[in-house]
Amino acid sequence: MSEQSKERNQRPVEDRRESPRVSMRIRVRRAGTSDAFESREGNISLGGFAWFGWAMPVGTKVEARFSLPGSDEELQVRGEVLHVGHGSRGSSAHVRFLELSAEAELRIARYIDEIELAESKARGGA
Repeated sequence: MSEQSKERNQRPVEDRRESPRVSMRIRVRRAGTSDAFESREGNISLGGFAWFGWAMPVGTKVEARFSLPGSDEELQVRGEVLHVGHGSRGSSAHVRFLELSAEAELRIARYIDEIELAESKARGGA
């Protein structure tokens, strides 16, 4: 294991949340099944994604699909449910990415940066 991977794996959970979350419609299903993908409101960040309305148990492996605005290509990702929450939107599942390709990570990072820049400008920032 590389030193960088060791450091990333030893980082406290709160450090992983440094990436902003961006609202997104996500299609999700249990990994390794032929079940239909269910479309849910959710959000993405550099470390993973979440969806609202129902949840799967902690530890469940999932597959998700979503399209970033401005792209016709749908990203397909895998993740593991780390936390299940219950709030005003009902149940929610919070997932960390597994096996995210460098290309997918870069595309997600660029999209989040674009959203952050647009929101900063809207608030009167530079």
